[in-house]
Amino acid sequence: MNDQTTRLSCACGKVRLEVHSDPIVNAECCCNSCREAGRRLAALPGAQPVLGPHGTTRFVLYRKDRVTFPEGADLLREFRLSPRSRTRRVVAGCCNTPVFVDLAGGHWLSLYGSLWPAGELPPLDLRTMTRDLEDPSVLPDDVPNAKSHSISFFIKLLGAWIAMGFRNPEIPVKGEIHA
Repeated sequence: MNDQTTRLSCACGKVRLEVHSDPIVNAECCCNSCREAGRRLAALPGAQPVLGPHGTTRFVLYRKDRVTFPEGADLLREFRLSPRSRTRRVVAGCCNTPVFVDLAGGHWLSLYGSLWPAGELPPLDLRTMTRDLEDPSVLPDDVPNAKSHSISFFIKLLGAWIAMGFRNPEIPVKGEIHA
């Protein structure tokens, strides 16, 4: 385990977060939901795009107990693709920077790769949900391109949950945004 702390922030710097130790996995998601959310979030005033050239969304997954918000947590707002969605995407309400994705019942946060300064984003481990792309053959073959979530992906998530003592810390968010 790495004891390093990485400090990140939204585009305007009002929301600051710290991630401690190593991530669970570094991934690009190709699912329909991430692509739709990416399009809708990019349409918010002042927002930067999160979709890559092939429609992928870059994430760095961390255990919830390894992510803290020393400043600006009160500015976090949730966005859901639909009222019944079990997945919330959390945005810095000050500047519409996407911060993380949180799946209901999940013990990890998928932090948007766009939070990392240029050249500091951890290297990509895999792509997932490539079956949702119209033409997955456009993806480079630099990492595994799984059609769905692979067994190794779930094993990494399970290993993190075991290490957390099967806890699922709550990340409180006040307010919503609509995109």
